[in-house]
Amino acid sequence: PRNHPMHILKSALPLAICALSLFEITCTTAFTLPIPLLRQRLSNGPRFLQPATGRNTFRPRQLPPSWSTLKTNAAKKAQPEFELPFVASIDEGTQSCRFLVFDKSGKIVVSHQKQKKQYYPQAGWCEHDPNEIIDNVDECIMQACEDLLQLGYATSDIASVGIANQRETTVVWDRITGEPLHNAIVWLDTRTSSICDELSAVHGGRDAFKDKCGLPISTYFSGVKVKWLLDNVDDVREKAAKGEAMFGTVDSWLIYKLTGRHVTDVTNAARTMMMDLETLQWDEEVCAALGVPMSMLPEIRSSSEVYGKLKETAVKGVPIASCLGDQQAALVGHGAFNKGDAKNTYGTGAFMLLNTDTECVRSPSGLLTTVAYKFGDDDAKYVLEGSVAIAGAGIAWLKDNLKLIDDVKESTTLAESVDDTCGVYLVPAFSGLFAPHWREDARGGIVGLTQY
Repeated sequence: PRNHPMHILKSALPLAICALSLFEITCTTAFTLPIPLLRQRLSNGPRFLQPATGRNTFRPRQLPPSWSTLKTNAAKKAQPEFELPFVASIDEGTQSCRFLVFDKSGKIVVSHQKQKKQYYPQAGWCEHDPNEIIDNVDECIMQACEDLLQLGYATSDIASVGIANQRETTVVWDRITGEPLHNAIVWLDTRTSSICDELSAVHGGRDAFKDKCGLPISTYFSGVKVKWLLDNVDDVREKAAKGEAMFGTVDSWLIYKLTGRHVTDVTNAARTMMMDLETLQWDEEVCAALGVPMSMLPEIRSSSEVYGKLKETAVKGVPIASCLGDQQAALVGHGAFNKGDAKNTYGTGAFMLLNTDTECVRSPSGLLTTVAYKFGDDDAKYVLEGSVAIAGAGIAWLKDNLKLIDDVKESTTLAESVDDTCGVYLVPAFSGLFAPHWREDARGGIVGLTQY
């Protein structure tokens, strides 16, 4: 068919394949807890974490007055159209946030999405406002729950909530006030390139920590972003020295703001460079090399257990019972549970993950070794990953920066309007090149131009 990715790849604007995949594929892949597993977890009863330790004086957020008026039980049920119980997912991505409610069979009952503002302080830098992240989550939950009530269902029909989140993006906040100490540094930000050069020179090359964490030293990962914040932001450094700074990827920030607990799951911890893939715990040697105090780090938990109950939202009291980095969530959503199963999804970037089961395979060819998922007390499963930084974000660049199109969907029409590219290719290395090259000094370019 003409809208098949392989057809578009052969036609003009090869980058358009990313947009098609973004709209046609990823919308179905943020399922954070497989239904059979959910049934098993519900029948076995929840596993609750012990209360978090340390000086965590969590303060509830002030929510809009409309939250207090949102009824948690429908007065009169409509004829059921969906199978109970429901599960919900917070899909907190790079470009937007969504809250989706699924029924027992996996059908979407309601959803709401909100775009996120991108901040670019300098060339190669990209930041998000952590408070906007949590505010967007609040809004999406509220709007979706209002839609749920309109259908005649109750928010109490939601048995649990899962989280699928953009990975590596780094947030540091105050342990006392719960307020962020700096904007979140996004995963595709390249400001840490000089730090990566220094670490490589001191510790023996880009693969100095790869045997432990499965990752090269790269601007992509959270550890070097935390180091940059400690080195360059006085408030972060001073709070960290007093044990009053907390670090987390976006999942950890969300769980903290929604439940008051400072935890993360193994799939997100694996993207920091600071977790040992074998022990699934923070590695003191790597943390010391990065200059990151262990007191800043969240507790590492499995991908499927109850981390805490939501405190202030329209689904107050519902447990957060699943958490996966978005690409691992896509793997689970596609049901790629067997060794050799692979998925490739396109969003802001493009990511291919290959299930290697319980074997932690080290790649000599520039692929990443990382955790696929860990369900409760079961053994962790691993993947090999090929990462591309810019996919759907390239389509947004055509629209927002170059103003070549008014709507991202136009990229498909333009791609189908010609027979081939005549050998012209856009290399969207806006944030360097990821797998297998790992060159943050690479920059985008258009190659193959002729007078024709």
